[in-house]
Amino acid sequence: MRRKFVLISALVAVLGAIAGGAAIASGGDDDATDTAITGSDLSRASQAALQHTGGGRVTETEVGDEESYYEVEVTLDGGRQVDVQLDKGFGVVGSESDSDGQGED
Repeated sequence: MRRKFVLISALVAVLGAIAGGAAIASGGDDDATDTAITGSDLSRASQAALQHTGGGRVTETEVGDEESYYEVEVTLDGGRQVDVQLDKGFGVVGSESDSDGQGED
């Protein structure tokens, strides 16, 4: 009985180390669990984000982002990306550019 307990404990420790290493190697990115905006909400969120950025194209969306209800990633003509944060009513509550280094626009 004790031998089974020791083997199971060792297996759990090894699996935990592997899972922790995988999380570190992936940078802790949670993109795999992101839920994309769909349907009419996608259209409304895209329109609000593109109006905020003055153009570009929507390259990624997410419902339930940690910073807002909706997040829309817009890629501008020059390649710069802007994450536009929207509330449930599709109002802009913030945005962040990947290249300006200043955080909130």
